[in-house]
Amino acid sequence: MPSNTLCSMTPNTSRRTTSQTSGSVDPSTKLASLETRLSDAFTPNGHFLDTATIGLPPKIAIEKMDEVLKGWQEGTLYTPDFDVSVRNSLTHFSELVGVEAVNCAIVPQVSITTAMVAGSLPEGSTVLLAEEDFTSVLFPFFVQGDLGRLKLRVVPLERLYESMTQEVDLVAVSAVQSADGRVVDLEILSSLCEEHSIKSYLDLTQAAGWKQIPGYRFDVLAASAYKWLCSPRGTGFMAVSPSAQGWLKPFNAGWYAGTDPWTSIYGSPLRLSEQAWRYNVSPDWFGYYAAAPTLALLSEIGTEAIEAHNVHLANLLRSELGIASSNSAIVSLKTDTPLEEFMAANIQTSVRAGKTRITFHLYNDASDVEVAAKVLARGVR
Repeated sequence: MPSNTLCSMTPNTSRRTTSQTSGSVDPSTKLASLETRLSDAFTPNGHFLDTATIGLPPKIAIEKMDEVLKGWQEGTLYTPDFDVSVRNSLTHFSELVGVEAVNCAIVPQVSITTAMVAGSLPEGSTVLLAEEDFTSVLFPFFVQGDLGRLKLRVVPLERLYESMTQEVDLVAVSAVQSADGRVVDLEILSSLCEEHSIKSYLDLTQAAGWKQIPGYRFDVLAASAYKWLCSPRGTGFMAVSPSAQGWLKPFNAGWYAGTDPWTSIYGSPLRLSEQAWRYNVSPDWFGYYAAAPTLALLSEIGTEAIEAHNVHLANLLRSELGIASSNSAIVSLKTDTPLEEFMAANIQTSVRAGKTRITFHLYNDASDVEVAAKVLARGVR
């Protein structure tokens, strides 16, 4: 088995004061001090409890989108200027997940990163997967399994840790499960990876933006940004540790993977960036123009405060319904309450894996809990 150990992505301690605060300011106090700004920043209509499907943008994102659409209409855009938005977005993403920006790249969907990871593993490698996971994490590995390149070990999520043995070359899993909000203990996961020399790949789509992530402890990370990162669909990120950059192949390399993309748009030879920029996929210019200030806002508040806020609201709902508390911002429960009743109460939510899925983020407060509890109380099983 390859001898690669847990990745050595250097902790960004100078930035962690922003996104993973452990100092003197209580996270709930910090969030309370921003309540007025948040009420001005986000303007949901009704009780929006479906961030796990699509997050709401702050007003600044809409203003930026209007601005760029006007420039497009008038023919006044200068496309190289979008590089600033891309780089700023990468910087703020790195702050939110605890890695260095130099080790980050942009991708429109998680499955692109998954396919890179799956295709980069040596033939015969054993990959450990959670059977309930989102298919953008699973399918690229299944394809490589069907080709006979990889051996797959697919287990229920609750058996993931015990299945991490010396025979496993890579573990791939979502940090927070999309279907029901179950949270993987990243400290346990990273320790087992280190103990057994297992490479690691994390999908952060349902975690980045609300949960504190020790991203520097893992090999490869990926996240779509249109959920908890409150950014346009088509924006997303990946992070690759320095050691993993030695084995992860830039299979999707295009013009934006060069050191200076505007000088690598034509002809040979191959001239990719020597840093994680070489994993870039051509950007959604308008999307990142709106994402940059959005991610700046999230980074300013910090994931410690956001996690405390979101989980507090989720546990308030659980308490109202007589359900045990959890460490997840996603509440998943069996209910006989039809979606029509939620709609009648001006609640937007979703159904996944046969259960009602309710989520809490920055733009939610106790009034959302109160209304949801009244509707759910009649039908929870």
